[in-house]
Formats: sequence, C-alpha cells, structure tokens
Amino acid sequence: MRRFLLSALLVASSFAATAQDRFVPVEQRLTAAQLAEVGLSPAQLQALNRVMREAETAAPAPAALATRPAAPLPANVPAPAAMHLGLEEGPVTARVVGDVAGWEPGTVFTLDNGQQWQVMKGQMKLRKTLQAPQIEVIPGIAGRWFLQVDEDLPKARVFRLR
Repeated sequence: MRRFLLSALLVASSFAATAQDRFVPVEQRLTAAQLAEVGLSPAQLQALNRVMREAETAAPAPAALATRPAAPLPANVPAPAAMHLGLEEGPVTARVVGDVAGWEPGTVFTLDNGQQWQVMKGQMKLRKTLQAPQIEVIPGIAGRWFLQVDEDLPKARVFRLR
C-alpha cells in the first residue's frame, strides 16, 4: 500500500503546477489519516517533497494536462475486462490480393476482405513467390498487430491502413 501511495503521489506531482513557488507539499495534499497510512518519517517526507519539487521544476507538465481536471467515472460503469489492450480482439484471417515475394517496412498488404495492412517492422524475402496466400493478422499487446504468412516464417509487425 505504501508503494502504491508513493507512486500515486509522484504521478500526481507531475500534473501539479509547474512553477516552483506554486509547489504544494505532500503534507498539504493529504489528510492526516492518509499521511498516517503512508507512514513516512519526517526525513522521508522531506526527501519526497524535495524530489517532487525538483521534478516539477526540471520537467514541467504540458499545460493542457495540468489544467484539465480528471473526469470522474460514473458508478454504473464496469472496470475494463482486458488487461492487455488489443488481445481481446481476435485474429484476422484472409487472403492477400496478389502475389507475395516478401516484405519490408512500408510494404502494404491488401486483403480480400478490403483491409489494408502496412509493415512497420520486419523484413523477409521468400524463396518462392506465393500467389494470393492465406494470411493471419494476429493481435498483440497494447494494440500491436503481427502479420503471419506461414507459421514457420517470422511475423511482420503491421498497422491497419483501412
């Protein structure tokens, strides 16, 4: 719990006012009960305030983030179920329109379902050109997608154009 509150304080401090004279010490941001729950010694509290003040001075938060209040979530909204964005979506299976001799960053694959995927990372030159191969575009973590021509070949990291 102590680490969580310290992390929350450090994150909150990045959104605080950027000028040094507008710095608000931790003791003024938390209630007495919250301070007791964190359990910092006076020396630790002083060090935390110093570090937060220096962080605000060295790397000011963007004005748009510093002035925008956080919107509260309505009570009837459930928490998101997926822990890794993108993984809740299933793979896309389709056939490539045209031949595939290989790929490199910038290569665009047009699929028979109308989607277009462009290679961001990965490079491969096939020994034999494939004619309209069946491919699979597989979701990864945090919205990343990977195009797989054959399960024995390396995947290309791709993003969807349309």
